[in-house]
Amino acid sequence: MPENSPDRAGGHPRPHDLAPPIRIPAGLVVLVGPPASGKTSFVRALVEGRQVAVEAVVSSDEIRTELFGASAEPADSDAADAADARIFEERDRRIVARLADGLSVIAESTNVTPQARERLIGLARRFGAPVTVLRFVPDVADLLQQYTERGRTDLTEVDVRAYAAVMSRDAGADRLRDEGAAAVHDVPGRRQSVTPGESAARFTFAPCRPPER
Repeated sequence: MPENSPDRAGGHPRPHDLAPPIRIPAGLVVLVGPPASGKTSFVRALVEGRQVAVEAVVSSDEIRTELFGASAEPADSDAADAADARIFEERDRRIVARLADGLSVIAESTNVTPQARERLIGLARRFGAPVTVLRFVPDVADLLQQYTERGRTDLTEVDVRAYAAVMSRDAGADRLRDEGAAAVHDVPGRRQSVTPGESAARFTFAPCRPPER
């Protein structure tokens, strides 16, 4: 039986199943959320559902793995800073390449600080591309449960709580709009009893092709 079937909940669809999908315009899509908040599962569902091309997702974690391997740990803070600089330079290069060709791109990293978002929004402004922010805001109990389930070793529970605190303080919808986001949408998750596939289905992404030359 399809997950969104009216029979799923005793013969009655849930109210959010009846809402039309939110249309995301071509441009830069910035994901904002702490680690383990569901961003990767969401974009994986988008790709698997052919809502976006795999090349449209630019993930800082994937770039880190490409450049340094899955288990590489910098020896000291200077090496870690150098690695981060290289990762985000490569991320920016990939984002710019897509925006320059008139293609949409999804920036998948935590982006909970204003400084991180300012860098991304600046890239979009260079090309006159609108910025859409998708927020991932699970409550702390769900966030920690997801962190535990995923068995991440690169972060501690204290780290996850710290990211969540910054998100709560510095990534409210009004602030994101003030920073330059054309639209801000919250992505539902475990708190709303919504699977990644269901949350992905809440959005449609404008098709976009490179301009004719």
